[in-house]
Amino acid sequence: MESYPSLRLLPWSSPDGKPCFLANGSEGGYVSRLADETEARQLADGLDVLRRARLVLEDPMSPHVEVRYAAIRLTECLADALRVAESRGRRLPSADDIDEPCGSVDGDGTGDHTPGAPA
Repeated sequence: MESYPSLRLLPWSSPDGKPCFLANGSEGGYVSRLADETEARQLADGLDVLRRARLVLEDPMSPHVEVRYAAIRLTECLADALRVAESRGRRLPSADDIDEPCGSVDGDGTGDHTPGAPA
C-alpha cells in the first residue's frame, strides 16, 4: 500500500468508480465529518449484516436464495470495511515519524526513564 499522508481516502467512489480523496488540511471540515459518519455507518451496517448472515447460515434449511443474498451483502460490507481500514491505515504515522516505539523498556526493564536521559 502506497502512503499519501496529505490525502484521505474517502469511503465513497466517484460516479465512474474511481477513488475519491480529501486533502488532510480539511480535518474537522464538513466533508471530513461526513466521511467519518459514513465510515461509522458502514461498519455498523457490517455488524448488522454479519449477525443476520450468521442466522441464515446456522439454519441448514435456509433457501439457496437467502444464502446467496447473505453472501452478496457480506461481500459488500467486507469491501466497505477494507476501504475504511485502508483509509485509516494511510493516516497512521509511519515508523519514521515515531521517535520511540510504544511500550519501550528501559535498560533496567521498568520502562521508566526521564525524557532526554540515556536509556
